[in-house]
Amino acid sequence: MNQEMPNNQLNIEINEDIADGAYANLAIITHSNAEFVIDFVNVMPGVPKSRVKSRIIFTPMHAKKFMKALAENIERFEEANGAIQDLEQVEIPMNFGPIAQA
Repeated sequence: MNQEMPNNQLNIEINEDIADGAYANLAIITHSNAEFVIDFVNVMPGVPKSRVKSRIIFTPMHAKKFMKALAENIERFEEANGAIQDLEQVEIPMNFGPIAQA
């Protein structure tokens, strides 16, 4: 039997490299009148230099949709797991932890 997908359904594929993900603990957001750019960075303790792990570019409309979707998901997460502690309440120095040595 041939099952057709409804018109509003999207088939999305992901390759293994992307599915593994990239850890980031810093996001740098910039914008122009035409786009929002979010650079995801992994900052390591005691290491003065970091690289952008991923860059996502949104139109202003899609940036706003993303913001709303993220807010909704955070709300659902907190309903199930409790409030996420705000980083502004926790002071973590950028040089915490041991200094990396070769």
